[in-house]
Amino acid sequence: MALVSSTPLLEEARAGGYCVGAFNVHTLEMLQAVVEAAEEVQAPLIIQSTVGTVKHLGADYIAAAATVAANRSSVPIALHLDHCSDFNIIMQCIRAGYTSVMIDASHDPFDLNVAATLKVVEAARAVGINVEAELGRVGGVEDDIVVDEHDALLADPDDCARFVELTGVHTLAPAIGTAHGIYKGDPNIDFDRIGRIASKVSVPLVLHGGSGIPEAQVKKAVSLGMSKMNVATELRIVFSDAIKAVFANNPDENDPRKYMVPAKQALKAAAIEKMRLCGSIGKA
Repeated sequence: MALVSSTPLLEEARAGGYCVGAFNVHTLEMLQAVVEAAEEVQAPLIIQSTVGTVKHLGADYIAAAATVAANRSSVPIALHLDHCSDFNIIMQCIRAGYTSVMIDASHDPFDLNVAATLKVVEAARAVGINVEAELGRVGGVEDDIVVDEHDALLADPDDCARFVELTGVHTLAPAIGTAHGIYKGDPNIDFDRIGRIASKVSVPLVLHGGSGIPEAQVKKAVSLGMSKMNVATELRIVFSDAIKAVFANNPDENDPRKYMVPAKQALKAAAIEKMRLCGSIGKA
């Protein structure tokens, strides 16, 4: 089937009490691995790329590869641009065929965040694609965006309700205590805040910083209303470690197929495990 907007996928997830795994990919092999994982377990899938990956590979290359994957697959697949503050890059990705984009103006004051988000929502409305925005500031490092833990700011539930009403945004990523990257200890997730936000907004909520969150915490966050979970760092580590293992055993290996295949297999297994945590297996 063709690439789809993530809006119906996430609305179904919220209504069904599960969430959809959203996986950042940086190579063709990573993209193939998460698609093969979704196909094997019949889970809906969101493929994501960062701004850095768009600059590295090209939005048209990424969209073309994702389109081929979607056309070959029996599960619904959306293609999402993650954490973008540049309106021009967002438009470039929309024109290339992305079916979901994130405008991240969370570093700006509330009114400016509203204005930037509304501009993207209006542009995306014509082509029927999803728009995600962030309120509060999620700590850690995501591509070129760095938020020190002392600068992280949790989202206010009333502000979330006002923000959704003012912008008409399709999905909201509120800062609730998670962080991008791998946690040094257990994440300090504010579950009460998730519940209060979910009670005030009707749109699906997005859990950023999904790498390394303990199983019980993921399931609790999902039960409270998180409908999309982003995973990036953990996938890069699994993929890279598998390649390193090949070279550790055979330093002279020079056939990319010999190290990309085990890397794909490792990433596929990791993606399936995340889909299990999301509760999305069999939901395609």
